[in-house]
Amino acid sequence: MTSGLWQARGKISLTSGGFSVHEVTHKVAGWLNDEGAREGLLTVFIRHTSASLLIMENADPDVLADLMDALKRLAPEDDDLYRHRTEGADDMPAHIRTALTQTHLSIPVTEGRMDLGTWQGIWLLEHCAQAQSRELVLHYVGE
Repeated sequence: MTSGLWQARGKISLTSGGFSVHEVTHKVAGWLNDEGAREGLLTVFIRHTSASLLIMENADPDVLADLMDALKRLAPEDDDLYRHRTEGADDMPAHIRTALTQTHLSIPVTEGRMDLGTWQGIWLLEHCAQAQSRELVLHYVGE
């Protein structure tokens, strides 16, 4: 590796369960390690409109269960509520839940590690009722 700024790009593919959360912290950390990242900025982006990314507590599973329950209340599956129904009853609520959360994260990298707090983890939130193939795009800029 040469000194100075450089960048790396990568992808992580996974299959989600229907309407669920998946911690991806270790997969992302493994990619950073494989790339030799030291000091810089990592962007994680999900290439979908019915799933999202979140940095959230990783110690108590009730936190994420409560979050997913709240998202269901905010965007319920009810065909009478939405015009967009061609892809199923779960599709428009999934788009709304994605709009209420995030499709990308920016995370500082210090001494080769993501600078996350003690209880923080990176989570993929699946908003569709059925399992889906999902792809995360990773982009690192730094030393």
